[in-house]
Amino acid sequence: MEEANYRELVENASDIIYAHDLEGRFTWVNKACERVTGYSREEALKLRIWDIIAPEFLDRAREAIEKKLSSEMQLFEVEIIAKDGHRVPLELTSRLVYRGYRPVGVQGIARDVTERQLAAQALKASEDKFRGLVEQSIVGCYIVQDNRYAYANPKLAEIFGYTQAELYEKTVQDLTWPEDLPVVNEYLRLRVEGKLQSVHYTIRGKRKDGSAIDIEVHGARTMLNGRGAVIGMLLDVTERKRVERAMRESEERYALAAQGANDGLWDWDLRRNKIFFSARWKAQLGLSEGEIAGDPDQWFDRMHPDDRDRVAGDLGLHLEGRTPHLETEHRVRHVDGSWRWMLVRGAAVRDASGKAYRLAGSQTDITERKDAEEKLLHDALHDALTNLPNRSLLMDRLGQAMARQQRRGDYRFAVLFLDIDRFKTVNDSLGHMHGDLLLVHVARRIVESIPPGDTVARLGGDEFVVLLEDYTDPDQPLRTAERIQTALSAAHDLEGTEVFATASIGVAMGTPGYTRPEELLRDADTAMYRAKDMGRATHAVFHPSMHAHARAQLQLETDLRRAIERSELRLRYQPIVSLSNGHVSGCEALIVWEHPSRGEIPPNDFIPSAEDTGLIVPLGRWALQQACRDAKAWNDALQRPQTASVSVNLSGKQLVQAELIDHVREAISSSGIDARRLRLEVTESVLMENAGPAALLLMQLKTLGVHLLLDDFGTGYSSLSYLHNFRFDTLKIDKSFVSRLDAPGKNAEIVRTIVSLAKALQMEVIAEGVENPGQLHQLRELEVQSAQGYFFSRPLDAQAFRELVVARRPFPLVSAA
Repeated sequence: MEEANYRELVENASDIIYAHDLEGRFTWVNKACERVTGYSREEALKLRIWDIIAPEFLDRAREAIEKKLSSEMQLFEVEIIAKDGHRVPLELTSRLVYRGYRPVGVQGIARDVTERQLAAQALKASEDKFRGLVEQSIVGCYIVQDNRYAYANPKLAEIFGYTQAELYEKTVQDLTWPEDLPVVNEYLRLRVEGKLQSVHYTIRGKRKDGSAIDIEVHGARTMLNGRGAVIGMLLDVTERKRVERAMRESEERYALAAQGANDGLWDWDLRRNKIFFSARWKAQLGLSEGEIAGDPDQWFDRMHPDDRDRVAGDLGLHLEGRTPHLETEHRVRHVDGSWRWMLVRGAAVRDASGKAYRLAGSQTDITERKDAEEKLLHDALHDALTNLPNRSLLMDRLGQAMARQQRRGDYRFAVLFLDIDRFKTVNDSLGHMHGDLLLVHVARRIVESIPPGDTVARLGGDEFVVLLEDYTDPDQPLRTAERIQTALSAAHDLEGTEVFATASIGVAMGTPGYTRPEELLRDADTAMYRAKDMGRATHAVFHPSMHAHARAQLQLETDLRRAIERSELRLRYQPIVSLSNGHVSGCEALIVWEHPSRGEIPPNDFIPSAEDTGLIVPLGRWALQQACRDAKAWNDALQRPQTASVSVNLSGKQLVQAELIDHVREAISSSGIDARRLRLEVTESVLMENAGPAALLLMQLKTLGVHLLLDDFGTGYSSLSYLHNFRFDTLKIDKSFVSRLDAPGKNAEIVRTIVSLAKALQMEVIAEGVENPGQLHQLRELEVQSAQGYFFSRPLDAQAFRELVVARRPFPLVSAA
């Protein structure tokens, strides 16, 4: 039976218990292996320990295994790669197994230390956030969990004579004078168990050199990594206590000091149960001399109901002789109805038997300090601009929601992740002050769109998160997303400037499958990006397949970086045909990607990723240089006066870079091309988003002699003044208008209007996306000068295009008939 019990204990242990031979091949694992790594027992027994240890930890692990040959036990940490690919930090404790005197294998225990590492990360984040305030504080600041210091500032280490590193190795009890240990242990227990929220007391501390100091401890209950902890401040009051003891030795000196003190004084005769309150004490509460008698109950009746039990507890501990003096904080009602925070200090006078018969002390109004502390706590958990909860408070509430779902089967919650669409445009065009004002407007409208009691948080920048809790209608998250989008769509008046804003929203439903708040937030973020891909101003609900999409995008971005290095990118040239004679007048350069395994990838499949990652800048520079070299080559092969220009697209990121002028100048100079043969295309949407920075750059480009084309004209809402102010030479009609020329509607009239506008401004017009004779016929009827599209030719490589223009064969201008 004992062996069976032992086996059951080992099999069901929360830690992984394992064995492997000297080659690292697993020979036995318990159930915890599958829970932690995702590998079943059968799968694990086919693996070696080296197969699952993360590459950067292999040397450390091998070194530890080798050390086992000369020692009985090894303890070290590694990271393993679980079956699903995520990393798990483990603490390994193992020893050699011998057969006779010969080592034959290793047995060990692997403990998942994820929580410990998360606690360390959370602590670091907290330290970074409060370092400027706490690290320079003139009081000791601390966080205690499991009787050890999870955080201690330099001042706390200085008080006890240790370095900060040494202090982290000590327990609270190590730094407490032995006689005061019962008081400290009791207060710690009461706060961690939630029976007391905060305490203030004075005890003796023990310095590194063994000397005793008097310390004043202020502590409050808090949560750290989901478990109870204590956060507070500690002051070295050795000198103050010395003065207090000296004052108690002489009634005259005490009375003299009291006359000049700003604190209220009280003196309680415990035998007669009568108490004296000084005039200053009464004034602190707005009382006149006759408004309060000598009855202690009148004092307690004015205390806040939530504080009475704690004050009574502190008083009882001191009267029993368990604390060296009374020190407590509480709220008391002022005659104007407000609550004032008071710090009450006192000491008992005892008879020969140690029984207290008198208790006297002072009362200090600490309302301003408490307000400052409350504001500090509020600021630590709220966004300064919008006053919404910040990431720290959101993650705490999200963790609580997940815990409630574990306890209640009918509990629903969901996360909405919002990102303001094109917020950068507002910042760049109107300035950061208007951008901040828009964020405040958006925050207010989101709050007004959700049920009372739910949480709206700002993560930073233009990202907001809504936490919906305890709803009964399963469609409420989607309805809430729609209400938010409706609320945001109305115009925002930013100090006289009217701005419209939309948001992309990702929705993730809280399910028991989530174990950490970060996972749910991550999935809502993923869904938000899917909403962005769907065209913005919409919402998307997270589905596990989105992870695969995100991984595919990441792989695409990785491959794209390598594609630039490995010269896998090529230029294709789509002919632009004159509709007056059918001759090729130029072409548009298009980038294609010859992927080694996926084949040729069209630009629409990878240019958006290049834009998002910034790779579009080096990619665009390469395309500009290559297009100029190719255009120079085919123009040299043409007989004068024949020429063929090349159009190169500029991205939004290129358009805001001052270096663009140098890049264009360099491409023209190094290739030797006539600048008039180079056309630079800017889409209407890119121009609208970067109008401010683009203005000067476009004017400078014109001075180089290049032609400017406004691409996709008619798809945006740009002002007609753009056409004049930016001095474009050519308008390109978007293919969406061309493709619907045959369909009923006003598309032909739109094209006619664009042509008339271009003529008035002495600009050329090029139509994109011509695919059939009917479209060609109508474009000629509308007097469009040039066109491009698959009806004429697919994009060609440089050699094929050169042969096309050199051959000087016109395309037939087929009529609709």
